[in-house]
Amino acid sequence: MRTKLLYQEDSYLKEAEATVLEISGNEVVLDKTVFHDGAGGVAADSGYIVYGGERYSAIAAHKGGEVVHVLDRAPSFKPGDVVVGVVHWEKRYRKMRLHTAAHILSAVLYNRHGALITGGDITHEYARDDFNVEGDMATVRKIFEEAVAEVNEIAARGIEVKVYWLPREEALKIPGVVKLAEKMPPDIPTLRIVEIPGVDIQADGGPHVRNTKEIGTVKILKVENRGKGKKRLYYTVE
Repeated sequence: MRTKLLYQEDSYLKEAEATVLEISGNEVVLDKTVFHDGAGGVAADSGYIVYGGERYSAIAAHKGGEVVHVLDRAPSFKPGDVVVGVVHWEKRYRKMRLHTAAHILSAVLYNRHGALITGGDITHEYARDDFNVEGDMATVRKIFEEAVAEVNEIAARGIEVKVYWLPREEALKIPGVVKLAEKMPPDIPTLRIVEIPGVDIQADGGPHVRNTKEIGTVKILKVENRGKGKKRLYYTVE
């Protein structure tokens, strides 16, 4: 990947200058970006690209191993020009809150029930996660309600969220560093680690809040039975 992912170093960056590397129609590749591209189950960032007096609506995408900024029209700028990328911050920040909450939730269910995540998505409005827990729906709902209560207790402690990088081999030796049932981290030599001390540690490439207190309160929206090994929880933050 040619693009430096600025949000991996500072998820609170709202905008940044970048040099245009490539343009194909209305798709633009930059040398660095504040836009998250939608990898890892977190919805891609939207926002705009500014060049001179022009502003283009943009949404990020992951295509061909690159972060692509899909604009609302073909741009007037060219490779080598310097533009400014700006994310829709309110949407991004809600996704950050939900993403960190999702890490705590997965840790709680892993520790309580050995549950792994079998699927999930995070938008700015809500998150949904599938877990391989079993039981009738009354039992499953109780499991989720108890887990969310613990998530809210943990979030209220105000724990600093740490982000750092480790060699892949070293990272994969950490118990529970991967909580996805059917997916391993990308085959790269260094993995980005997101740690909530005393609560959770995971290999993860997406944006997070700095402190668990920023999450607010997690609220259950809906519980669904999606089949064997797949009980779905919809939730949001307030």
